Amino acid sequence: MAKVLSLKYRPQTFDEIWAQDHIKNTLKKAIENNRIANAYLFCGPRGVGKTTTARVLAKSLNCLQGISFLPCGKCPPCVDIANSRSIDVLEIDGASNRGIDEVRNIRENVKYAPVFSRYKIYIIDEVHMLTDPAFNALLKTLEEPPPHVKFILATTAPHKVPETIISRCQRFDFRKGLIEEIVDRLRFISKKENIKIEEAALYAIARKSDGAIRDGEVILDQLAAYGDKVITPKMVEDILGIIPEDIFFTYSHLLYQKDIKALLQFIGQLNESGYDPIEFFSGAIKFFRTLLLLKYELPSPTLGLSAEDYKKFLQIACFFTTEKVLSILNTLLANEGQMKRTSSPEILLEIISLKITQDIYSPSS
Repeated sequence: MAKVLSLKYRPQTFDEIWAQDHIKNTLKKAIENNRIANAYLFCGPRGVGKTTTARVLAKSLNCLQGISFLPCGKCPPCVDIANSRSIDVLEIDGASNRGIDEVRNIRENVKYAPVFSRYKIYIIDEVHMLTDPAFNALLKTLEEPPPHVKFILATTAPHKVPETIISRCQRFDFRKGLIEEIVDRLRFISKKENIKIEEAALYAIARKSDGAIRDGEVILDQLAAYGDKVITPKMVEDILGIIPEDIFFTYSHLLYQKDIKALLQFIGQLNESGYDPIEFFSGAIKFFRTLLLLKYELPSPTLGLSAEDYKKFLQIACFFTTEKVLSILNTLLANEGQMKRTSSPEILLEIISLKITQDIYSPSS
């Protein structure tokens, strides 16, 4: 059975890790200079490589060829770690093993030497889910573990990890992938897998991923299941339920033209088409933010736009001054909370849209 793309192309060395150069270069230098910490804390949003990096680090420390930032990937420890079956590298889910009893078991087991490897390594994912008593039980062991034990903690919520724990770890903050970086990653996988996909579709997937590289790979895998068809932006929008970008261009045109009747008809058609008004509102904020940044001449890679979309934004930008874009954004953001709370988002969208035309495009403006 074929592996899903996110597993098939999971990085196996530091050099294969995507978008986290500041972290992988630091870890490579530490390994090269034999300055290995007792415990590491990997922080960052989901899908950016925290657990993957933990596994690569574990392989680097336990490779039979010797401690190296470039593990061989072929010896039994490397193979077992890559396949999550090493008895010396234990991956623990902090969400389902959060009590003091589970941590006490760790404290009891750390005294025993690894069976086949150089180090016994504990990778605790979502460590912030541990209870306070569990953190207290872990504290002393984390500070002075036996020489053969290393800890790698991973979390999406570092602010929930006690300072006493953080102070005993080397902390690394993973960042979200940039849209251009995710596009490059998806393009690389598409070529390897002979997946036919349009450039604009790559950007649509990357924007939907919201910085999570793994999410982008999962979406690409989902779209590739359609077979030999070329993946188009329309396919991405239909399958993922994304509101097409052209709809926001139409909305901005209607605001510029001050055609109240057409504007209200447009919002009515949105509802008839089944688009979520709250999602549309969120998309409109992102649209006008992109328009604002473009007014300050930011390049397309920074904005996460394909060359084609960048031209479209340039055309619409001619109709809006920077002050008007700022005013529209202020109005949208000021009503964002109410839009999420209201029981009648369709009506509120109409009111806000009319308010924009009155406040921003009054005869005196």
